[in-house]
Amino acid sequence: MSSQAPKLVQRNTWTLPSSVETFSGAVFDPNKKCWKFHDGLASISLNFDRLIPYCTKNIIEQAKPALIWYLENTESATSVGAFNHLLRMITTMATTTGNPVNIIDSYLLINYHNTLNAETEWKLGSLRAFLKKWHQLGIPGITDDAAKYLSKIRLKGNRKGTAVLTMNPTLGPLTDTERSAIQRALNHFFSNGEVALDDYLLAWLSLLLGQRNIQIAMLKVCDIQKIQKADGSHEYVLRVPRVKQANAMMRREQFTDRLITETIGAMLFAYAAQVRLRFEKIKNFVGAASDAPLFPQRKKNRSYRHAFQYHTSPREIGNRISSIFEDLKVISERTGEPIEITSKRLRHTVATVAAREGHGELIIAELLDHSDTQNVGIYVKATPEIIERIDKAIALRMAPLARAFAGTFIEDQSDAVFNNDHAYRIADPRFDTKLKPMGNCGRHGACGFLAPIACYTCPSFQAWVEGPHEEVLSYLLAERERLLKKTDTRIATINDRTILAVAEVVKHVRETKEGPTDDL
Repeated sequence: MSSQAPKLVQRNTWTLPSSVETFSGAVFDPNKKCWKFHDGLASISLNFDRLIPYCTKNIIEQAKPALIWYLENTESATSVGAFNHLLRMITTMATTTGNPVNIIDSYLLINYHNTLNAETEWKLGSLRAFLKKWHQLGIPGITDDAAKYLSKIRLKGNRKGTAVLTMNPTLGPLTDTERSAIQRALNHFFSNGEVALDDYLLAWLSLLLGQRNIQIAMLKVCDIQKIQKADGSHEYVLRVPRVKQANAMMRREQFTDRLITETIGAMLFAYAAQVRLRFEKIKNFVGAASDAPLFPQRKKNRSYRHAFQYHTSPREIGNRISSIFEDLKVISERTGEPIEITSKRLRHTVATVAAREGHGELIIAELLDHSDTQNVGIYVKATPEIIERIDKAIALRMAPLARAFAGTFIEDQSDAVFNNDHAYRIADPRFDTKLKPMGNCGRHGACGFLAPIACYTCPSFQAWVEGPHEEVLSYLLAERERLLKKTDTRIATINDRTILAVAEVVKHVRETKEGPTDDL
């Protein structure tokens, strides 16, 4: 990175040029009060009116050349971060002192530092590099003593990984039970026509890959590939753009191939072909139809550069992902509330699952598209977890929170949807040697799931109040304990949500017969 003054600014007068070309090639007019441009898919805005009346006009005019240097030599996101941290410091100090900031000296920095604590002093740390560069360029506004102070102090960085290490129930990784419930709900809603195909595929890619919103936003239809293997079968590979590598931001120059499960891969490949055909008919689309966005924007086309015409913005991708999962209204067994899903939580989940499966830091870093392993150790540390002992009492207590049972209750066969057809009865000799049914299936047509274990989380299941549900619960708990001793936790805990669903049925039956109980 150069230490010279901005190439488009005269060093002595600091007269702003008529235009500036950013590091990524975008061009804007620096003489406007608000600098706005599109950096690929990102909408960049630096509004200097936000600094008024918290600082003098001189500070604003002196900050601009330094910001131009940043925009010419670093990614736009870095410059936006520097601007926002500067805004935060200036507004804090002007509000504290009651006077607008007219110079950034050591006195101001010391007082701002004193407004922070061990958890927030990273904000000054994030601003330090920009202020030192400002002074190094010889631009007025930063005093020598301020630069010395910034070089001398030690500041803690932003704490990372707390939500992961503590398995925070609203911000941290999803549990296996939550993840399984979300996947089932997503499939159920899609099969009922309540989730659109593109949303369904977008949600599944987020669940499978845990990529950043910007990576998904950059995907094009040519990125999903169908590869024939030597045995004649096919596999599906998605080329995911890398975005945190040097000089690769927004350029689609580096990719990571990610294998997609066959079912989702086939659907995604067919969907991409449909999008390609659609864009062949759009007259103002620049380029080949194979360069069409995999997830086109739904709103009116904005003025993105040609390489990303019709692409959905990263922010809109994130909003869509959250909205899709919000509509599922899946209840967490930890909170008793609908699970809040963000792309970041899914990213944490993918990495945590990989660590549980025994993958090392290098593999996890590759999955997350990190250039190194310095920020992935938290996932490995979080794995001696949290496979909590579940016995019958715990299951009965957790059941009302999880609300995993998806079916309905009936007294007996006469109340069933298909009450005259014994073929719809669900029974198993493992739980009752006389084949007493635990319920009926209310679904017309074949079912590919394994009855009766899968029935308890199926909306078509009609549970008999007199069914052998206690026996099913005891069996599942014993099987879980056996597998914990002989296999890994992934296998042992695969039926945890089903255990909670059966426990909910058991609790309902007990209360129907005996009244409310605390299950102690």
